[in-house]
Amino acid sequence: MKVVKETVRIALAALLLAGAAGVWARAQSTAAGARGAGGGKAVAQEPTPEEIIKQFTEKETEFYKAWMNYTYRQTANIRIRSKDGRPSNEWMDLVSEVVFDDDGSRDVRQLKRRGQLKSLRFTREDEEIINNLNPFALTTAELPLYDLKYEGKERVDELNCHVFAVKPKKIKSGRLYFEGRIWVDDLDLQVVRTVGKAVPQSPSGQLFPEFETLRQMIDGKYWFPVWTHADERLRFVDSTVRIEETITYDDYRKFDTKATIRYGDLEGEGEE
Repeated sequence: MKVVKETVRIALAALLLAGAAGVWARAQSTAAGARGAGGGKAVAQEPTPEEIIKQFTEKETEFYKAWMNYTYRQTANIRIRSKDGRPSNEWMDLVSEVVFDDDGSRDVRQLKRRGQLKSLRFTREDEEIINNLNPFALTTAELPLYDLKYEGKERVDELNCHVFAVKPKKIKSGRLYFEGRIWVDDLDLQVVRTVGKAVPQSPSGQLFPEFETLRQMIDGKYWFPVWTHADERLRFVDSTVRIEETITYDDYRKFDTKATIRYGDLEGEGEE
């Protein structure tokens, strides 16, 4: 996404990233109930930070592999709330579906595109980032790229969580990284909340908002993203733009190799 004479890629996630914004498990009550089932049993010794990291990265890897075998519908709502303090009502909506072709290849297909942004130029590259957002940034394969610092425990609603600060060890050109904090449920040792943004950033070029993502348990075992949100003022060299983005994921279905799942015909709509 580009401001005039400047480039900004709005990556919620490149997010991740996942990941990637605070990630809240919609099935919090399930995890909390499991705690109560322990009765009067002796409290187990707390795992070390290294053991916690090993457990949640293994689960992130499992969830990511499973997620890559599901179809779903993705809706992105982009709103420019203001530019240099002046209210704006610019907007753009993108509706896409993730499908599998007969040969098993995974594809993201746009169903609708409505609205138009004037303060920011939404590029094909921005669209690629949104469509290929990976919410599972801390898999076992990605872990060596990051430094994790244990910050203690916090209670998030009904969940007791281990908190880690995350930042990339090195930043190489040509790719984006996650920087922020994650909350790991102390019972199941899985990520239930993340807050952060994509890096690197530059006021004269790329700027990314901080994101929040909610996860929900799918098919009783996989915690997949269902909602990602960002609302932040991006301060460029010669302007400040407040942007709000929401991405929702719904209608998850496990891919059946015997059929190609599609939600509807491709629909292209002109900008409004």
